[in-house]
Amino acid sequence: MKDEALGLARTTQDPGTKLNLLREYVQAFTLRSLSESEAFNLLSFVGGTALRFLFDLPRFSEDLDFSLERREGYEPTKWLKRIEREMTLSGFNVDIRWDEDRVVHAAWIRFSGLMQDANLTNDPRQKLSIKLEIDTRPPQGAGLVKRVINRHMLFALQHHDLPSLMAGKLHALLTRPYTKGRDWYDLLWYRSRSAPVEPNLTLLDNALKQTEEHPPDPSTWRELLREKMESIDEKRLVDDVRPFLERRQDAALMTPAHLKSLLEM
Repeated sequence: MKDEALGLARTTQDPGTKLNLLREYVQAFTLRSLSESEAFNLLSFVGGTALRFLFDLPRFSEDLDFSLERREGYEPTKWLKRIEREMTLSGFNVDIRWDEDRVVHAAWIRFSGLMQDANLTNDPRQKLSIKLEIDTRPPQGAGLVKRVINRHMLFALQHHDLPSLMAGKLHALLTRPYTKGRDWYDLLWYRSRSAPVEPNLTLLDNALKQTEEHPPDPSTWRELLREKMESIDEKRLVDDVRPFLERRQDAALMTPAHLKSLLEM
């Protein structure tokens, strides 16, 4: 399996794309292991990486995000031990660190030597890593879907439907204290689809009530985003998202004018 990952990386000479492909391969490996552990009886896959794997979002992503839909049988350390064992047997040199001190439980999966083997560094200490996060108290109201996907390998999982995924993205856009270009790119993707996605307002309302002292009316999300756009640093938007795009030229679409036009649809 490690040879497959390195073979995938060799399909490009661009270092950024090479890194993205390597990361995506080990993300798929992690998702398959979770699937075979039956973790998706409890978890739902959410976030930007879910859009990438499930709906072919044309940008790569760094983290694996999950919502804990049911607590009975929640055994994350058992799942992680299986991931570590399977990756080691497949030739990867991996170590995993787990933190459950907060509401959002987190694991860091680090691969030693992989970047050096892919000719991305000469420093053997430099590691490729992915982060796995599980929201153990997610807001209620998400639509859940189960499906089989085939991205690098075949597996089944549970995920939020598109309106619910968009609600999660809007919550990030409205509450994140800094500008993240990948969030705005995802909004561009949602709204530029042939049938623009509308958010799950019940889920968005519950999410805002969890995090905001004075939560806004979720139905005003367009107006709230327009206000946010007034202080956007366009260069920062582009610089954040460009390294993750399949087509780097698409970064030119990241303008407030384009984003505002899509909000009118």
